[in-house]
Amino acid sequence: MEIKSLPQKLSVFLFLNLPLLGSPELREEILKLGELTTAPSFHPFSQTNKNENPRAILMESLPWEGKETRAYAWLGLPKVSKNEKVPGVVLVHGGGGTAFKNWVQEWNDRGFAAISIAVEGQIDKKVKNEKSKKMAWGKHQWAGPHRIGIFADTHKPLRDQWMYHAVSQTILANSLLRSLPQVDESKVGLMGTSWGGIISSIVMGIDQRFAFVIPVYGCGFLNEAGNHYKPALANNSGYLNAWEAGHRFNRARMPVLWFSWPEDKHFPMEILRKSYQATAGPNMVSLVPQMGHGHGPAWSRPESYAFAKRVLKSGKIWCRRLDSALLDGQAYARFQSDEVLEKAELVHTTDLGFTGKRIWTRTPIRLQKKADVWLADWPLPDGTTAWFINVESSGLVVSSDYHDG
Repeated sequence: MEIKSLPQKLSVFLFLNLPLLGSPELREEILKLGELTTAPSFHPFSQTNKNENPRAILMESLPWEGKETRAYAWLGLPKVSKNEKVPGVVLVHGGGGTAFKNWVQEWNDRGFAAISIAVEGQIDKKVKNEKSKKMAWGKHQWAGPHRIGIFADTHKPLRDQWMYHAVSQTILANSLLRSLPQVDESKVGLMGTSWGGIISSIVMGIDQRFAFVIPVYGCGFLNEAGNHYKPALANNSGYLNAWEAGHRFNRARMPVLWFSWPEDKHFPMEILRKSYQATAGPNMVSLVPQMGHGHGPAWSRPESYAFAKRVLKSGKIWCRRLDSALLDGQAYARFQSDEVLEKAELVHTTDLGFTGKRIWTRTPIRLQKKADVWLADWPLPDGTTAWFINVESSGLVVSSDYHDG
């Protein structure tokens, strides 16, 4: 299959005179990835699937170490009337994942066009590794870089780093999806899981075309996490100076759903809180106890689909957390919503240490509506070290701010 020339806006990246690693200009070069607004060419992965829906494709991407690259992806459209424009979503997998056909189908079933991209040069068929003898995702012949540890390749030139290509492929997938005649280009969002959530957290401050963003688990400020991230990143100047998502959260003005669970062992609650408090646009938080960490929980829960649909329908988030605090021993949270909130619960812990290793207790609490504001409150149990309040509407969980100390 012949590789066509990349569009001019892509090919200019071959000739960037990149600054030295760690210099203040590095973040400006990353912001230039937001200029990748020309739709990339794409090709059917095989002739047998070119007329399928969803279909596997190879999307032309930026060069890596002087070589042409493509990203494997699943691209699908919902069944709609001939002239109807549909919304869309870009889907980014986490560690150990790939482009998932069934994730695309989940969004197609809900009326969205979707593209799920593989950001490590892999396909979705497993083969045996000759060295390790273990099964792993196969690679295609136009693969770019793969992830090495936790931002462990930041000593390399910027355009050769894995995150540079993961971010650029996410932005290119947005440009591709928006270019399709069946898609409403003003209604394309982004959802990423785990490492895909980290990528989404970075991208939301670069590509401001996204109508909404849903980072699942992943967030910013990883160097402050009290687990494996902190020792890997505390002295990593490439991450701290360039890739830290917090540098660009003030540019993220689209609605964002921060979607996670208190027991998550990868992304603690305090850095998730710091992330959602730093974003410039409206945001919701959904912390679902015992949700689990993985691709399946991310797309089996209803919160992401409801958030996207309601944002695109009304232009705003469907439930706003107003304030929450501890007053005279009483924990309270106030919410504003056009929907009926049916119940509330206090989620708290008396443990110390990493939030994902604590035991969290759930207690049904009082919920009442006063004027146009919903108030949930309850006495905070003695010895509580951290807490938040959840409310529900038709099974959709919305959380207050997370409180500790």
